Amino acid sequence: MKFKANVKVMLKPSVLDPQGATLERALRSMGHDNVSSIRVGKLIELVLEAGDEEEARRAADSWADQLLANPNMENHSLTLEQVK
Repeated sequence: MKFKANVKVMLKPSVLDPQGATLERALRSMGHDNVSSIRVGKLIELVLEAGDEEEARRAADSWADQLLANPNMENHSLTLEQVK
């Protein structure tokens, strides 16, 4: 079975986000004063083969822990859907 996994990686709340701060300042300088607390992350989309949804979830979660996210600085979450 094929599955599509979307792994969302975000900096932990305790980690400063200079890219988010820069975007916030830029938007404010453009007159958008209603914007605050911008955090920038990444979305990694991958398609994998697995016997069932649980196996696919374990694999994608393991990859995220080992390679896609830095556990010292980032948290990750994932969504999974079967590809038909």
